[in-house]
Amino acid sequence: MSIVAPKERKHLSADALFHLVRSGFATIPDPRGEDVDISFTDALMSAFAMFSLKAPSLLAFDKERAEGNLHTIYGIERVPCDTHMRAILDPVSPKVLRPVFKSIFRQLQRGKALEAMAFLDGHYLLALDGTGYFSSTTIHCASCLHKVHRNGSVTYSHQMLGAAIIHPDMRAVIPLMPEPIGKHDGTGKNDCERHAAKRFIIKLRQDHPHLKCIVTEDSLRSNAPHIETLHNHALHYILGVKEGDHAFLFQQVQAAEHAGRVTYYERHDRAAGLVHRFRLVNDVSLNASNVDVRVNFIEYWEMSQDKVQHFSWVTDLRVSRRNVFHLMRGGRARWKIENETFNTLKNQGYHFEHNYGHGEQHLSVVFAMLMMLAFLVDQTQQLCCALFQAVWAKLGSKRMLWERMRALLYDYALESMCQLFEALLYGFKKSSPLVAIDSS
Repeated sequence: MSIVAPKERKHLSADALFHLVRSGFATIPDPRGEDVDISFTDALMSAFAMFSLKAPSLLAFDKERAEGNLHTIYGIERVPCDTHMRAILDPVSPKVLRPVFKSIFRQLQRGKALEAMAFLDGHYLLALDGTGYFSSTTIHCASCLHKVHRNGSVTYSHQMLGAAIIHPDMRAVIPLMPEPIGKHDGTGKNDCERHAAKRFIIKLRQDHPHLKCIVTEDSLRSNAPHIETLHNHALHYILGVKEGDHAFLFQQVQAAEHAGRVTYYERHDRAAGLVHRFRLVNDVSLNASNVDVRVNFIEYWEMSQDKVQHFSWVTDLRVSRRNVFHLMRGGRARWKIENETFNTLKNQGYHFEHNYGHGEQHLSVVFAMLMMLAFLVDQTQQLCCALFQAVWAKLGSKRMLWERMRALLYDYALESMCQLFEALLYGFKKSSPLVAIDSS
C-alpha cells in the first residue's frame, strides 16, 4: 500500500514562500549599478538560504554549499563567496527588506492561516520586546550602540525590538519585521527601546492599517506616552505593571477597594490542582503625573499546593468576571516572544548570537533581518504545513530536522523543498553503485 504525503497548502508551502521571497528581493534596486558578476538578488537569496538551512557560520555555508540544489530550491544562479557576500550586503539599508516581510504576511492572510490565531473578537495578540544579539569590546560598525565604562573601555552592541503575533494555545508565532535599535545615519546618540517601539507602531500601521491587535508588553512599557501612542494608532493593550514601579496605581486600586469598587473572582482547576484568584477594577489613573490616563487593572494569583505566582496588568479593555481569565492568559502569553522567538533563535539551531559578519555599515543588522525572515518562513511551515509538522514529529527536534535537512541537501540532487521533506519523512532510496564488469 502506497503512503500518501500529508496534504499541502501550496501557496503557503516552503517552495511557494521561497519564490515569494526571491520575487521580493528582485524588486530591490542593486546599489552597485549594472556591471556586476553576481546579481544582488542572488546575494540576498544566498544569505537567506544560509539562515534557512541553519548553517552554523558563513564560512561553513561557503564550504558546503551545493549550488545545484540552491538553484533548484532557492532559485539562486550564482552563490557569492563569504567575502563577496559581506561586501555586497554591507551597504544595504535594512528597511528595503520590509516589503518582503509584508508579502509573506499577506499570503498568510489570503490563505486564512492567521484566523486560527485570533485571540479576542477578531483581534490578534501582538507581543513586543527588546533583545540583544551582538556584543564586543573591539568589533563595531557605524550603526552599533556603544557604552562607555568608567575605566574608559567601550562595549559595542546591536539590539532589536522584536514583534510576533502569538496565541496562548499555539506554539507557532508569526514574527513581523523587527525594529533595529542602533545608531542612525547622521546621529551621534544611542537609540533606545522606547524610540524603537514608537517607530515600530508607526510602521505597523503603515503596513497593516486595518489589522486588529492587542499589544502585550512588560512593565517597562506601562507609561503614559507609550499608551498614548498605542491609543493614537488604534491598538488595544495588556501591559504588565509592578507595584514597585507603579506605586500610585496600586494606591488607586486600594482606594477603589475601600470604596467598594473592586471585584474579586476565583476559579478552581481541580484537575491541575490550581486556584486562579483575581482582583480587578476598571477606570483608575495610571500615575500621579497623568491622572487623565485611565486604565483597567487586573491582579492575579496562581496558587498550587507548592507555590504561588503573582502577576498584574493594565489594559484598555473593560475587565469583568466573564473575560478576566481570558485576558490573564493573553498577558501571560507575552513570554512567547522570549521562549518561542528569541530563545528559539538562540538555542534551536539559528545561531542568532553568532557573528556571521559585522561589516562597517549595516551588515550585522541585515543578517539579523534575513535570519528573522527565514524564521518567519519556518514558523509559517510550523503553522500551515502538515508535511513539515510530520517530519518535525518524526525527528523529534528542530535541531535534528535542520541537520538532516542539510545532510540531504549536500548529498542528493533535489528539485524542491517538498521533495526534501518527503525524503525525510519516508526515506530516500539510494541508487545502487555502478560496478564495472569484465566480460572477456
